[in-house]
Amino acid sequence: MSEENVSTESPTAPARPRVAVLFGGRSSEHAVSCVTAAGVLGAIDQSKYEVVPIGIAKSGQWVLAAGDPGDWSLSATSLPEVPSSARTVTLAEIGGEHQLIVASPNEVPQELGAVDVVFPLLHGPFGEDGTIQGFLELSDTRYVGAGVLASAVGMDKHFMKVVFEAAGIRVGPYIAVTDRQWRNDPETVRKRVDQLGFPVFVKPARAGSSMGISKVDSLEGLDAAIEAAREHDPKLVIEAGIVGREIECAVLEGRGTGAPRTSMPGEISVAGGGHEFYDFNAKYVDDAAALSCPADLPAEAIARVRELAAIAFDAVGAEGLSRVDFFYTPEGELIINEINTMPGFTPKSMYPQMWKASGLSYAELIDELIYLALHRKTGLR
Repeated sequence: MSEENVSTESPTAPARPRVAVLFGGRSSEHAVSCVTAAGVLGAIDQSKYEVVPIGIAKSGQWVLAAGDPGDWSLSATSLPEVPSSARTVTLAEIGGEHQLIVASPNEVPQELGAVDVVFPLLHGPFGEDGTIQGFLELSDTRYVGAGVLASAVGMDKHFMKVVFEAAGIRVGPYIAVTDRQWRNDPETVRKRVDQLGFPVFVKPARAGSSMGISKVDSLEGLDAAIEAAREHDPKLVIEAGIVGREIECAVLEGRGTGAPRTSMPGEISVAGGGHEFYDFNAKYVDDAAALSCPADLPAEAIARVRELAAIAFDAVGAEGLSRVDFFYTPEGELIINEINTMPGFTPKSMYPQMWKASGLSYAELIDELIYLALHRKTGLR
């Protein structure tokens, strides 16, 4: 990708945009969000942007956060966490500008200045699901990534599949299980799962980073897997196991027309560590996951992956960035697994790695996403 494609300079853009990097949050993916922020804070060009790190504690409180990436990195002994504080950060419109305000008990609120764009590095509910996007829309603040509806659809694995099916993209066999269905009639749920055939994967409908996911080989293990998933979300999706290779494709919103750009597809492999599938530990703890990009696929399959990834991006109405995941079966068929509208975004994450293999570095990718956010209006579009 040429240099002109990643420049953030524009006659209408500020000379040094002020970027609020927002991370942490109330979901079970709090630590993953902090690790993502460590990557961005370490790579963003501080000479080009004025960066304001803002953490969201597990309580939901917004606080001024340390800008040192090392404070938010994953260690072998602990997960990073945003601590609560006596000083709370809020975003308010003052004099026609979107101002950051710091409020402390019995003190006059302190203005920190205007914000040009928010980079919400939030994963899971209360961040990736349209809630923070709605807040930013209400405050008329530009932000990186998908809007309210796309974020909500992309977070809910049930409605995501409904949208994909409507767009003509093949999905695997699955059932959705609501809280009411499981509490009132668990036997019917068990029968529906049995009809899918084993093994199945039991997943929280609105969680990511493989949180709460279990592989179940028989009815005997189903109830325990359901209860484990319900610790993360009362709504579940239970999917039939699919034999196939795990293929991913990174999508980036195009400039001007907005037509999605796609990376070369990558393939995930998990080696060692006793992982039956691509779970949380394989992703973030054990370094057991490896990405091959471009994936070793026939040319026509690579073209089809990229085509379907762009269709999926448009089907949910995504903006900014997304990662689209597929299964490639031994018969050469492609079955979509899911779309992530805020995928893992550390330098080692699959999304930046696929763009790196396609000619766009991590720092350039950050530039491009901020550029897209600065040049996109809020509200209906």
